[in-house]
Amino acid sequence: MDLQCIEAVRSYLLDLQERIISAIEGFEEGAVFARDAWQRDAFSGGKTCVLEGGTVIEKGGVNFSEVSGDALPPSATAARPQLAGMPFRVMGVSLVMHPRNPHVPTSHMNVRFFSTGEGSPIWWFGGGFDLTPYYPYEEDVIHWHTQAKAACDPFGADLYGKYKAQCDRYFHLPHRGETRGVGGLFFDDFNSGDDFATAFAFTRSVADHFIPAYLPIVERRMTTPHTEAERDFQLYRRGRYVEFNLVHDRGTLFGLQSGGRTESILMSLPPHAQWRYNWNPQPGSREAVLYERYLKPQDWLGLCHSSS
Repeated sequence: MDLQCIEAVRSYLLDLQERIISAIEGFEEGAVFARDAWQRDAFSGGKTCVLEGGTVIEKGGVNFSEVSGDALPPSATAARPQLAGMPFRVMGVSLVMHPRNPHVPTSHMNVRFFSTGEGSPIWWFGGGFDLTPYYPYEEDVIHWHTQAKAACDPFGADLYGKYKAQCDRYFHLPHRGETRGVGGLFFDDFNSGDDFATAFAFTRSVADHFIPAYLPIVERRMTTPHTEAERDFQLYRRGRYVEFNLVHDRGTLFGLQSGGRTESILMSLPPHAQWRYNWNPQPGSREAVLYERYLKPQDWLGLCHSSS
């Protein structure tokens, strides 16, 4: 891996950011992403792009950032203590979409590239995407996981199962005893035996499958009629999203510990959320179905095959 490889990653990420922004703006009637370029120093900066008040997306962000430092922060070395104190460079694209209609799921995706050390640097890719429905539809969840599997299949028959399981474990709220949503993919420390071309291609495949995974779900659900009670439940469940991002998410911790731009890091939070004391859904309700069936790991593609 050399400087040319790093620049290829950077170029891809910037193009990815623009492609996703264009796809999301295609749903909106006049609302566009505000672009906010920022520079911390000669080696760290980015472009934060945020859409607020859209007809479909109540708040969404697609961020590119590139950060360098003299020493990796604790969140990046917990599993790699041998890298503590080493200089680093990290770049990535991270997005979150908080829809207005409670029948459209919230979605998250990120891909990132790390390099650290001098001389022969140590490098790896990470990322993935996950889905957080409020009123889930089985066909949407199966579609989401079908696209996740399609992203992995060219690189190994075992990768979807492996990275789906890692996603289920990672996006879990231990203090609530539930997953954040219905999962997807989560991978880290991916370097494919020091084969940069293969690792980069896999990362691109995951990122490029986000649009075909999410946009058909948005199209199906964005005009679904909903009640004020359903909107209220959406705001309540958004509270779980906030809890995970502020308490457990390693990306949030890394950004804050590495001196990243706070406004960009916390862009992922929804515009409105609420909490209630000791609330429980009514038995037999659609809200209860979310808890009973969807907020626990499921073999969604096994279900798909068995029902066909």
